[in-house]
Amino acid sequence: MVTRLTKGLCIHLLCVASFTAMAQSFPALPEPVSNNAVAQVSTDSGHYFLSFMGLGKGKTHADVHNKVWALNTAENAWKAMKAVPASIALKGRLAATAVGVGKYAYIFGGYTVAADHTEISVPDVYRFDVQSNEYVKLANMPVPVDDSVALNYQDKYIYLVSGWHNDGNVNLVQVYDIANNTWFQASPFLGDAVFGQAAAISGNTMVVCDGVKTVAFANKRRGFDAKAQCLKGIIDSENPAKVSWHALAHPTGKAHYRMAAGTINKQIVFMGGSPNPYNYNGVGYNGKPSSPSSQVWRFDIASNKWQRMEHALKATMDHRGLLEHDGHAYRIGGMGEKQHVLDAITPYRFTF
Repeated sequence: MVTRLTKGLCIHLLCVASFTAMAQSFPALPEPVSNNAVAQVSTDSGHYFLSFMGLGKGKTHADVHNKVWALNTAENAWKAMKAVPASIALKGRLAATAVGVGKYAYIFGGYTVAADHTEISVPDVYRFDVQSNEYVKLANMPVPVDDSVALNYQDKYIYLVSGWHNDGNVNLVQVYDIANNTWFQASPFLGDAVFGQAAAISGNTMVVCDGVKTVAFANKRRGFDAKAQCLKGIIDSENPAKVSWHALAHPTGKAHYRMAAGTINKQIVFMGGSPNPYNYNGVGYNGKPSSPSSQVWRFDIASNKWQRMEHALKATMDHRGLLEHDGHAYRIGGMGEKQHVLDAITPYRFTF
């Protein structure tokens, strides 16, 4: 069931939250960046927002980079950190995924873009320590994926669900065991295999929505279509390799590509994205420029219901995650109207 919340008033059912326009503001990034992997970590020196790699404002293959910035949320400036290493010749990457676990950030995959537009999914996994500004190379992904999602379960395991591997989507759920630096496969994703999906996890429940599926044709090369789907995956408390997948009613029936998703006050939240899937420059696979959305969805695990919240004040797309600070949600960079690459930290405040 979907409910609608507007300015703190309910239309239909389940009035438990409201929207307010103000949230703590943070300084802009040192430069515009989109499709950047983002994470947050908590250390002895404070709470940090981190931005890894991505696409600069020129939006060409030459603007794909491996730059890293860190913001201590108690301070008022971003700091340039060491660039993300790489095991391959091209260092810059798009569509990587990052997740914070305690004081470390874990960075997975992404893809490179060559001058001839060749794209390669990268197997690399790194652990980053913001305090020492150092990386540790970890065990490669068994199947390299980009445009996937990374979800932290109990600070023990990181789940990568579906995504793109070189020539097509995979339905794999690849799980990284943090303590042992090893990988195992969990129950396969039961939705259509997609890339550019969004997901978040609360407790042992993950929700994965939308993305892009591949389409076969008789007389031409494959194509890409948006896929409106939401699935709930429940991780078995006794066996982390077992995930029970359940179909969820979609909150709108209209797919969105590269939304920002995260867990805010233990609630699963999706924001923004675009209804028109696109290449990395923001131009749709259909040849039409893509526009961002200001939509906000919230999934309440206890009631198993969606809530369509008051729209965000700014429409954005091309995100790799949604960060939380003091109960509020933040989008780091991304694209705005007319595929403009952003340097802004865009907030959304919840009142629960």
